[in-house]
Amino acid sequence: MAINCAMIGSGNIGTDLMAKLQRSANLNPVWMVGIDAESDGLLKAQKAGLKTTHEGVDGLIPHIEEDNIQIAFDATSAYVHGENNRKLQEKGVLVIDLTPAAIGPFCVPPVNLKEHVGEQEMNVNMVTCGGQATIPMVAAVSQVQA
Repeated sequence: MAINCAMIGSGNIGTDLMAKLQRSANLNPVWMVGIDAESDGLLKAQKAGLKTTHEGVDGLIPHIEEDNIQIAFDATSAYVHGENNRKLQEKGVLVIDLTPAAIGPFCVPPVNLKEHVGEQEMNVNMVTCGGQATIPMVAAVSQVQA
C-alpha cells in the first residue's frame, strides 16, 4: 500500500515532485500546499486530482489525520521551513526538507541513505540540488582513489 504524501510549495520544485510522485508505486501524492490561490502549481495539482490549499501548512493541518498523510515534502524556503516542520511533526508527519534550512541530518541517497533507514528521524534534509548532483560523484571518485 502506498504512503500518502503532501507537497508543500506549489512552485517548480513542488510541481515537478508531484509529477514524479504520481508515477510512484510506493508514494501517493494527496495534497499540494501553496500560498497563492492563483498559482500554476495549485491549478496543475487540482487538474491532476490532488487536494489543494492556498493557506499554507495551516490549510493542510486539519486534514492530516483523515487523509493519513505520513510524509510531507517541503519545497518552500529555509525561512518558513522551521515553522512548517514544527507543525507537521506535532502531527507525526515525517518531513523531507528540500530547503536549505538544515534542521535534520543531511541525506544524499546514493551515498548515505542506509545510515538513515530505521533511525526514526522525523526530518531529513536533502542538501541542495547541487549537492545531490555532485556529492555522489565525489563519493564514487573517493572510493576509486582510496
